[in-house]
Amino acid sequence: MGSGILLGIFWHFVGAASAACFYAPLKKVKNWSWETMWSIAGIFSWIILPWTISYILLPDFWAYYSSFSANILIPVFLFGAMWGVGNIGYGLTMRYLGMSMGIGIAIGITLIVGTLMTPIIQGTFGELIASTGGKLTILGVLVAVVGVAIVSYAGLLKEKATGVQAEEFNLKKGLLLAVMCGVFSAGMSFAMSAAVPMHEASAAQGVSSLYVALPSYVIIMGGGALVNLGYCFIRLAYRQDISLKADISVPKVLLISNILFAILGGGMWYFQFFFYAWGHANIPSQYGFMSWMLHMSFYVLCGGIVGLVLKEWKGTGKKPVRILCLGCLVIILAANIVGLGMAA
Repeated sequence: MGSGILLGIFWHFVGAASAACFYAPLKKVKNWSWETMWSIAGIFSWIILPWTISYILLPDFWAYYSSFSANILIPVFLFGAMWGVGNIGYGLTMRYLGMSMGIGIAIGITLIVGTLMTPIIQGTFGELIASTGGKLTILGVLVAVVGVAIVSYAGLLKEKATGVQAEEFNLKKGLLLAVMCGVFSAGMSFAMSAAVPMHEASAAQGVSSLYVALPSYVIIMGGGALVNLGYCFIRLAYRQDISLKADISVPKVLLISNILFAILGGGMWYFQFFFYAWGHANIPSQYGFMSWMLHMSFYVLCGGIVGLVLKEWKGTGKKPVRILCLGCLVIILAANIVGLGMAA
C-alpha cells in the first residue's frame, strides 16, 4: 500500500474523528432550543468558514465562482441541499428508532449508496468489478457495512443495559426516515463528484491539491445551509414552546458561553470535511468514490472510541464492550482491504 493512500486513509480518519466529537461542545449549551443552537453552529460551519477559507485560498474569489455556468453550480448546490435533508432526517431517525438502530440503518445505507452509486452513474462499475483492485475495494465496502452493523448491535445492547429508549419509538416511521436519511445523506458524496470541474478550476488558479475541493464547499454547504436553516427558522417562527427571543434573553455570561460552544461545535463539524478534502486528494482518482466509505465507516469507529474514552459504556457489562471492540476491528479491517484494493 503506497504512502499516499495511507496518508489519505489517515486524513479521512482525522476528519471522521472531528465529526464524532463535534456534538460534545453542543452538549454544553444551556437553556437554548435545539433550533437556535443548530442555527448558530450551522451559520459558522456552513457559511462563515467555507466562505472565509475559500476567500483566503483563491487568488480571485469572485472571478472563480462567476466562471462557472449554471449547469455546474446547480447540481452541486442541489446535491448539497440533498445532503442537508439527510442531516435533518438523521435527527428524526434517532427520535423514532433510538441512537443505535438509527445510526446502524442510516449510516449503513448512506455508506452503500454514497459509495457505489457514483461509479454506477458514471458507467464505470463494470470496469471496477472486472479488476482485482476493484473487487477488493467493493469487498472492503461490504466488510465496512458488517462492521457498522456490529457496532450498532453493541449500541443496542448498551441501550438495553442502561434503560435508554427512543424518544417516541415508532418502527415503521423510523425505518422510513432511516432509509430516507441514508439515501439523502449520500448527497455529499454526489456533490463532491459533481464538483470535480470546480476542483480542477481551483487547481488551475494555483491552489494546492490538498485544498482544491474546499472552494466547492461554498456551494455544497450553501445548499445544506438553505435546508437546515430554513427548517430551524420555520420552527422558531411557528412553534409556541420555543422562540429565538427567549433564547437570546438568557444572562449575558450564558449567552456568550452558548455562542462560543455552538461555534466550536460548528467548527468541528466543518473540519470533518476539511480533512475529508485532504484525504480525498490522496486517494487515486479512479477510486475517489471510496472517500465516502472511509469517512462514514471511520465516523462509526471514532464514535465508538469516543464513547469508550468518555466512559459512556461504563456499567453496561462486558458483552456490549466486547462486541463494540469487535465491530471497530472489523471497520479497521475494511479500511485495510480498501487500501489494498486501491494499491493493486
